[in-house]
Amino acid sequence: MDEIYIDALRGVLSDRCTLQAVRDIEGGQSPEALWEAIEESGFADALLPEAEGGAGLSLAEAFPLLELCGAFVVPVPLAETMLARALLAQAGVPRPGGSIALAQGRMQGDGTLVCDRVSFGRVADWVLAGVGKTCLLLPADAATRTAAVSALDATLAWPASAQAGAQAVPGVADVRVPLACVLAAQLAGALMSVFTRTLQYANDRNQFGRPIGKFQAIQHQLSVISEHAFAARMAAQMGCSTDRLRVAIAKARTSEAALEVAALSHSIHGAIGFTEEFDLQVYTRRLHTWRQAGGSESYWHDVVGGELVDRRQGLALDLVRDTTDLA
Repeated sequence: MDEIYIDALRGVLSDRCTLQAVRDIEGGQSPEALWEAIEESGFADALLPEAEGGAGLSLAEAFPLLELCGAFVVPVPLAETMLARALLAQAGVPRPGGSIALAQGRMQGDGTLVCDRVSFGRVADWVLAGVGKTCLLLPADAATRTAAVSALDATLAWPASAQAGAQAVPGVADVRVPLACVLAAQLAGALMSVFTRTLQYANDRNQFGRPIGKFQAIQHQLSVISEHAFAARMAAQMGCSTDRLRVAIAKARTSEAALEVAALSHSIHGAIGFTEEFDLQVYTRRLHTWRQAGGSESYWHDVVGGELVDRRQGLALDLVRDTTDLA
């Protein structure tokens, strides 16, 4: 990817998506001003063809942009909107203005469509929801929103009457795949931010007359964090595609890393890392949220295992080669 795209998005997020802005939106402030700045920058349409006003980027080319969404813990579904608008364009469905969350839904006996713990469900304008073998584009404000554990997430429920005007989106078989793809990329960005911040803290914090990063025990913890962060980034980059198996590996690896990195970073920071005033918890809370959203590592490990079982011919090594080949 041309560095100009990366630098441009980094500039927008550095200016408009400060940690104070993230805290304000998590605390209930409207995300409208931030989203308007993002819309004006054009990055929400980055995956659209140039003929339709986009940048014509492929999903793989857009990985650094999706990763930045995680590095800045963007409190609106920018990464999800990029991919959702591309899916709508491919399906020939008119694209609405505003942000779009991705979710898997279930239909209740009374006809109510429920999407549990939608990532960014509290702040999204629309939801692209998978229901069985169909996919629907629904306005979020037509749903009843119930708060979830994460400040930005919510469970959304649309009664049958609110689904009457929903737009069907053909060609999207399983919303969990694109959702897991963008979540893996964002997890990779957040993991690297946690690593760099923890490394800086270990070099700055003095104890017994020297930086704590000079102690062997801390160095060991930092090395484990770096191993997880860089391995997760590689997996997310390889999984930035529409291939279900590659996405499964990416989401499983990044979710697995999230648990370990969050624990080790807090161990190095001590009690201060958990405090509301300290920045670390903004990132580690998001790690825990994204780890479970779209399926945790256990769900996607089952998907990978099922693929191995279904491949009755050939070696497991062939599967590894196929899924790690970037050519």
